[in-house]
Amino acid sequence: MRLRVAHERIALRQPLRTAHGELRERDLFTVELEGSDGIAGRGEAAPLEPYDGVPAAAIGLALERYARAIAGLTGDPSGSDVFDACRAEADLPQALAAIDLALWDRRSRHEGSVLAAMLADEPLTAVTVNATIGAGDRAGAAAAASAAAAEGFACVKVKVGVGDDAGRVAAVRAAAGASMAIRLDANGAWSVDEAVRSIQALHAVGLELVEEPVHGIRALRAVRERTTARVAMDETCAEPGAIGSGAADAVCLKVSRCGGISGTLAAAALVRASGAEPYLASTLDGPLGIAAALHCAAALRTELPCGLATLRLLELDDVLPVEHGAIAVPTAPGLLP
Repeated sequence: MRLRVAHERIALRQPLRTAHGELRERDLFTVELEGSDGIAGRGEAAPLEPYDGVPAAAIGLALERYARAIAGLTGDPSGSDVFDACRAEADLPQALAAIDLALWDRRSRHEGSVLAAMLADEPLTAVTVNATIGAGDRAGAAAAASAAAAEGFACVKVKVGVGDDAGRVAAVRAAAGASMAIRLDANGAWSVDEAVRSIQALHAVGLELVEEPVHGIRALRAVRERTTARVAMDETCAEPGAIGSGAADAVCLKVSRCGGISGTLAAAALVRASGAEPYLASTLDGPLGIAAALHCAAALRTELPCGLATLRLLELDDVLPVEHGAIAVPTAPGLLP
């Protein structure tokens, strides 16, 4: 079995301003895992250092070590043999995600089966998604909200925690209309007191949920106890025990952070066992990462809109377009046709 690795740096069509800073480009690593049968599976590693603290160089080194470890396997290794050999070299979820995706892609192609249907009975055929509005000015936010409404989105996520939140969110509401669900994402920029004040000030606009208003299990619990808004966990998921803590009403899962499809499904089971609701989102992933998340969301039959309409933000072909606020789940074998 052989692993090939490619690395490219992708520019964003427009800078995306968040509480983590302004993003203009991102690194994507694509892998191809080919067996002796000639069938190759593709996967993707999508580190985003401002978000997850993982530099691209660390992913590159890990994937090099994985390639050597896989080349050293004898006979006809199973998927678990391959994954375990890689994890023994570098237990880095963002890099392991590429291997897990490639294994699922290869298995789906080998069996000639739709990947989502391999993960669960009766998966969704399309996944409802939200549009993302960066933390720009009021006019830009209003224009983006109006465009999202015209495209058929039923939910927009507004980046907050960087100033003039009230003005921008009000502009979004006015432009998008009364029926649009508005989700806030502070990326943990607030303290507990700041979060409570901000959420109370914005409550009249009508909020679907507030994603990562603060960092940490204790802080999320405190915000949840002091506000009536639904609170979602995102970056705090990296904290040990956070996913199953029940500290939030909903948990945003990322395929990259979970170490692939297998890890995402396991994390979703923990979330649901805690009484919270899982949904999927992107860390500005490439096409393979978005496809993997779509298959997971379809298998999980997520009800909350997922943050997967992000390929349009990158200088790439949008091979998974949004139609009427949803993305169709690929129906051919593999992650993507």
